[in-house]
Amino acid sequence: MTGNSKASTTSVTIGDIARVAGVSRSTVSRAFSRPELLSAETVQRVKAAAAQLGYVANHAARALSTGRFGNVAVVVPDIANPFFPPLVRRVQTLADAAGFAVFLGDSDEIADREANLTSRLSAQVEGFVLAAPRLDEQRIRELDATRPVVLVNRDISGLARVLIDPSGGLDEAVAHLQRHGHRSLVYLSGPRESWSDQQRRAALLSAAKRAGLEVTIQELGRPSSAAGRDAVGGILSSGATAVIAFDDVVAQGVMAGLALRGIDVPRDISVIGCDDTLASGTHPALTTISAASAAAGDAAAELLLAVLSSGERSEARVAIATHLVVRATSDKARDDIS
Repeated sequence: MTGNSKASTTSVTIGDIARVAGVSRSTVSRAFSRPELLSAETVQRVKAAAAQLGYVANHAARALSTGRFGNVAVVVPDIANPFFPPLVRRVQTLADAAGFAVFLGDSDEIADREANLTSRLSAQVEGFVLAAPRLDEQRIRELDATRPVVLVNRDISGLARVLIDPSGGLDEAVAHLQRHGHRSLVYLSGPRESWSDQQRRAALLSAAKRAGLEVTIQELGRPSSAAGRDAVGGILSSGATAVIAFDDVVAQGVMAGLALRGIDVPRDISVIGCDDTLASGTHPALTTISAASAAAGDAAAELLLAVLSSGERSEARVAIATHLVVRATSDKARDDIS
């Protein structure tokens, strides 16, 4: 070995890095565990000294000694649902900028699986974003007692949460249908345990009552394109001239099922989705209610990172408004659908 070789990572200590960087041992520790507490210049100087000495941070050892893992988790009920990837991406972008890695869990719409995921991830992360969680309130509160939790589309008092308010978009959707002569519509529901579905049902029924429109609720259970396609028979037998689906995936299935029967959208029946995740990729382009999942991801990440930075729990309740985006699948009502 030559005299220019870097020291072994096992022999480099915090004291060594502190001497080279010209800072205290505590500053070196913070540069790796809480860099947000230091200036960017100081963090850079410490990391440059560590690199010069050949030091690589041992995250497992740091976690054992400090309780800081440098990781957060996002848990969603169905990663295949296009509502969630924009949300996850925004959490990841903001977390990465703050020095955190993001673990992703998919509960498959099952509360017990979600409980198992959060239990196992708790040993490796500093906090959670739970998007549309299926856990009951007690288990969510128990989790928050051990690791900070930010909820998306679940309203539990005392916990930080980001809520997408469907009332504005559904008011606009009902008014849009009324102006086009519709008098009855079908709502294709999401899972009953879904907070979003509960809010959408209530907002739709309220708006329809004010507008004098009749609503038939058709239960789907787990939302999917296949469920939307299979619901077409019930939609037609109801005599309704319009459909509002729990999400765009269900709406896409409805359109496929109607096409198989030779029923034209929107000439014969109008279809409206929710979330605005697939609209530009459908034919015709889907009228839908924009739910701003990326904005929800931004808000959730900001809340969680603020808690992790300050060490203080938050009870913030952030509401995100929705609006109707009119495209090509909604038009005047036609009364002779068969």
